[in-house]
Amino acid sequence: MRVSDLRTDSGVGELLGHILVFGDPGEGCLVRIHSRCLYGDALGSQDCDCGAELDMAMDLIQDEGHGVLIYLEQEGRGSGLVVKAMSLRLGAQIGVDIFTSYRMLGHPIDSRSYGHAAQALSGLGIRSVRLMTNNPDKVAALERAGFIVTTVPLLTEPRSERARLYMESKRVVTGHCPPTGGQGWPVRVVRGAWEIVQNVRIAGWVM
Repeated sequence: MRVSDLRTDSGVGELLGHILVFGDPGEGCLVRIHSRCLYGDALGSQDCDCGAELDMAMDLIQDEGHGVLIYLEQEGRGSGLVVKAMSLRLGAQIGVDIFTSYRMLGHPIDSRSYGHAAQALSGLGIRSVRLMTNNPDKVAALERAGFIVTTVPLLTEPRSERARLYMESKRVVTGHCPPTGGQGWPVRVVRGAWEIVQNVRIAGWVM
């Protein structure tokens, strides 16, 4: 696996995330654009499907033997961890979904962008991808950048009732794919995100 910083201004500006390249991906390879979720990715939160989606994407890449993960520093739908924590607390207190609580706190429901992720993929010489996502905004962003995109849904079983409600709100409010296999999509057993991480090369593709 090769790891490189994703930055503004030709690689010398603000850190936006990281590009992880597995094997030797080419045209039509599996790609996951994932926004950081500390609660779901690292702490095993059962309030969302972020960790489960990341795990599934990594499993699919491992099965295929190559692919790309672009891990973006866009915590809290781009508003940051503090806003996310405040929104979750408000939602639990008054019984509203995450999008409603964001609005009540005066924040956009989603301020993320994917233009730099598209540039990173272009830098790898890739113009067609199988994008592992349930989010139509990610598909649209790559298509605007000239990519040929085939969508690979990441449909997992919710880990809790809170996660189920969150996944349903994403479907209703932001047009995400149906959140479970009950809609006719296959549900895959998740093994674990980082089984695949071996022989890591860091910092500009150098060991």
